[in-house]
Amino acid sequence: MTTVLEAFYTVCRELGMTTIFGNPGSTEETMLADFPADFRYVLALQEAPAVAMADAYAQATRRPALVNLHTAAGMGNALGNIESAFLNKVPLVITAGQQTREMLLLEPYLTNTAPHLIAAPFVKWAYEPARAADVPAALMRAFAAAIQPPAGPVFLSIPMDDFEADCERPPEIRTVSRRLGADSDLLAPVAEALATARNPVLIIGGAVDQGGGWDDAVRLAEAAHAPVLAAPYEGRPGFPETHPLFMGPAIGAIGPLAEQLAPYDVVVVIGAPVFRYYPYVPGAFLPAGTRLFHISDDPAETARAPVGTAILADPARACAVLAADLAPTTRPLPAPRPAAPAPGYCHGALTPDALYDRIEKVRPRDSVIVQESMSSLKALRRRIPIETPGSFYSMSSGVLGYGLPAAVGAALAERDNGTHRKVIAIIGDGAANYVIQALWTARQQKLDILYVIVRNGAYNILKAFANLLETPGVPGLDLPDLDFVSLATGYGCAAARVTKPADLDDALATAIGRPGPFVLEVGVDATVPALI
Repeated sequence: MTTVLEAFYTVCRELGMTTIFGNPGSTEETMLADFPADFRYVLALQEAPAVAMADAYAQATRRPALVNLHTAAGMGNALGNIESAFLNKVPLVITAGQQTREMLLLEPYLTNTAPHLIAAPFVKWAYEPARAADVPAALMRAFAAAIQPPAGPVFLSIPMDDFEADCERPPEIRTVSRRLGADSDLLAPVAEALATARNPVLIIGGAVDQGGGWDDAVRLAEAAHAPVLAAPYEGRPGFPETHPLFMGPAIGAIGPLAEQLAPYDVVVVIGAPVFRYYPYVPGAFLPAGTRLFHISDDPAETARAPVGTAILADPARACAVLAADLAPTTRPLPAPRPAAPAPGYCHGALTPDALYDRIEKVRPRDSVIVQESMSSLKALRRRIPIETPGSFYSMSSGVLGYGLPAAVGAALAERDNGTHRKVIAIIGDGAANYVIQALWTARQQKLDILYVIVRNGAYNILKAFANLLETPGVPGLDLPDLDFVSLATGYGCAAARVTKPADLDDALATAIGRPGPFVLEVGVDATVPALI
C-alpha cells in the first residue's frame, strides 16, 4: 500500500516540483521524513525570504515552485511576500503543517485555527484536506489552480499525521492548460482602433514577458508605429527599454497620468492593470476623447478597471495576433526618447543616478537585475535599461523584503537553466534589513550574486511621500549605524564598502568578477527625490 507521503512526492516528481523552498518547523517534519535523494531543499532562515526565493525561481524557470512553511506562524511571517507573488502572478504551491487531526478540536500549541483564511486574499485557493488520503489529490488540484490564468499562489494546510496514512488511490497526473486564447475576431476592435488612430500608445506590462511575448510586443509596436510606455509599478518589464519606440514609464497617479496620455487618442494596455495608482493625485482617468483598450488574462483586473474596453485574452498571444493583423501604416514614427543627461554628483557625493550609470557601464550585458531600491527606482530604470526578456525582477506589491531573497531564486534558476548569467541585486538599505538573513542561503548555495546595497541612511521613499503628503515630523525614517559589511561577513559572504566616488569603478570591477555572493555597500547622497 502506498502511503500519503510516498504519493505526495510522486505527484511532486511527476509535476516537476523537486525543489522545495522552506523553513521547517515541527509540524512539517513528517512531510520531510526520509527526504528523497532526487529532491532539493533550499533552506531559508525565515519564511518571508523562502517565498521570495521561490517567486523569482518560478518566474525564471517558467515552472511552478513548491514552498514549505510552518503552520500559522510561518504563514504570518511570509504573508508580505505571498502578496507580492500574488500580484506578480507567480504560480507557487505553498504548504504548511497543521497539528494532528486527533487534537485539532482542542486547538493545541501550533494549531492553525483558520487555514482557509490566513493567506486570504492573496492566494487563489486554500484548502485543508478533509481526509488524509485526499492530500495527494489536493496537491494535484493546487498545481492546476496555481498555473491556470491568471497564475498565482495556492495554499495547502496538511495535518502532520496525514503523511503516515494509506493512500489507496493516488491521483491521476493531469495536463492543464496554462494559457488563454487570443484570436483575430476577439481583437478586431483593438486592431481597428490602432489602424485608424491619429496617435496611439501602447502600455505594456510584465505579463507579456511572462507569456513569452517580448518579441511579439516589439513587432506590434513597430507595425503600429506606436510609442511604448512601461506600466506603472510592474515587477518586470514586457518590452525592451533600449528600443527607439520605448518612451519610459507611465506615471502611477491619476491626474498626472491623464496629462501624460494627453497627446494620444488611443491607449492599448496589454498585460498590466488599468492602472496601479499611487499616490492619490486627483484628476480625470483619461484625457477627453481618448479611447482605452485593456487586454489581460485576469478577470479581476479587467473588472476593476475604471475606464476602457476590456478584453480577456492572453497578453503575449494578443501581441502576436495584433502584429500579424495590422495593415501597414503611413503614420510617422514617433521621435525617440531624449537621451538621459550625464549623471551628476551632489557636493562631491555619489548620487544613486551616478551609481546606476556606473553599474550599467561595467555590468555584463547579459546580467540579470533584481531591484528593491524604491526611492531611486526612476533613476535605476533610466540608467539600467533592460533589453532582453527575463532579465529583471522586482515586486508589483510595494511590500519590502522581496529583492534580496529574490536574487537567490533568480541565481539558482540561472544555474538550473544552464544560462549562468550574473545576478546583480540593487537593494536599498531599508529594504535589505527586512530579509538580511537571505545572504546565508546565497552563501550556502554558492550562488553568483552581486548585492549592491544603496546606503542613504534613511527610508527615503517614505520621506518622499511625507513631502508629497505634507506630513512633516514623521518619526522612524532615519537608519543610522548600519554596517552591511559586518552583517554580510557574519552570514559568510565577502563584502566591501565604497564611500568615495573615485573608488567605485575598481570596487565594482572586483565585485562583478568575483564568483559567489558578494555584498558591496555603497554610500550615496541622501537628498530626497521628488515622488512624481
